[in-house]
Amino acid sequence: MTTPYLTSQQTSSTDAASSLRLGGDWTLAHYSQLEPQVLALRERLQGEESVDLSDLAALDTAGAALLVELFGSERLRQLSKQSEFNEQRRALLLTVADAMADSQQAQTQPEPSVLREVLGHIGEVVESMWHQGRALLGFMGLTLASMLAILVRPHRWRLTSLAAHLEQCGLNAVPIVALLTFLVGAVVAFLGATILADFGASIYTVNLVAFSFLREFGVLLTAILMAGRTASAFTAQIGSMKANEEIDAIRTLGLSPIELLVLPRVFAMLIALPILTFIAMLSGMLGGGLVCALALDIPTAMYLSILQESDLLQHFLVGLLKAPIFAFLIALIGCLEGFKVSGSAQSVGEHTTSAVVQSIFVVILLDALAALFLMEMGW
Repeated sequence: MTTPYLTSQQTSSTDAASSLRLGGDWTLAHYSQLEPQVLALRERLQGEESVDLSDLAALDTAGAALLVELFGSERLRQLSKQSEFNEQRRALLLTVADAMADSQQAQTQPEPSVLREVLGHIGEVVESMWHQGRALLGFMGLTLASMLAILVRPHRWRLTSLAAHLEQCGLNAVPIVALLTFLVGAVVAFLGATILADFGASIYTVNLVAFSFLREFGVLLTAILMAGRTASAFTAQIGSMKANEEIDAIRTLGLSPIELLVLPRVFAMLIALPILTFIAMLSGMLGGGLVCALALDIPTAMYLSILQESDLLQHFLVGLLKAPIFAFLIALIGCLEGFKVSGSAQSVGEHTTSAVVQSIFVVILLDALAALFLMEMGW
């Protein structure tokens, strides 16, 4: 074992070293001895000194790290090419120099600004929405193609599955839809009566309740309920099948998962949501009628007479025609998120939540756009 040394020649006591000579074993065993010398000399180096590394005996990663500390990564690369090093020693020096350069660069990287972080997050959200929109459009096209393919082939209809899903998302949802819209109708009538009483127009509360539920509230509240109740169920069911590799088994049997799993759910929603919307309209107006009878002293016969005299058919058709569109999108989003499940229980929960959020967002967005368009068209 050769004792390491590090010597420098200076023209005066205040000048930096004009030449450096290194020798001996630069290894981990002599690290504590060499480190103070390296740190003391590094402050005086200017980068123009001549360096003699010919007497280096043994060298390991600890010694190479001290050389990087002394000369820096870039200059050590130059010295390794100029000195008479074998390939193994040159590779060691270059590897340690690259590793320490990357480490120093990572440590000195400035903190990103808050504005940059916010804009980056917004960009990620927009990009994610773009990808989700493309996936939904592609899945919509695949579903429509499969739907058209089996409509002319009645022997391929899944009537048993359709009846089961129709009971699940239609019949079982009647109590909650009716109760919710009844209560909302009562609240709308009470608030309308409170405001309109100041103008002596309490009688128009009947028109307010009928107009709002036939045109907007009936279909919107029903669609939101179905988005939270049925879309999540579709995602959880298909996602659990995906996690258990049942969908792969369906494909192995030569069956189409779209035809077997998606189309019965889509058809069930297309049938159930318009019926539930009609029930919601009736329940909302019933709740409004109850408040009118109790708080405004408007008899039931007068309430029905005002509804009969009002031109409500157009509003009824506008509200009812939105239902199939909302039903189709809710079912599609629920099934698509189910197919995106990766296989874990956490993934099932994440995509179930995503299905509910996306469905409600799409329903409210389309309803707002439809309201603006119909208002401009005078419908």
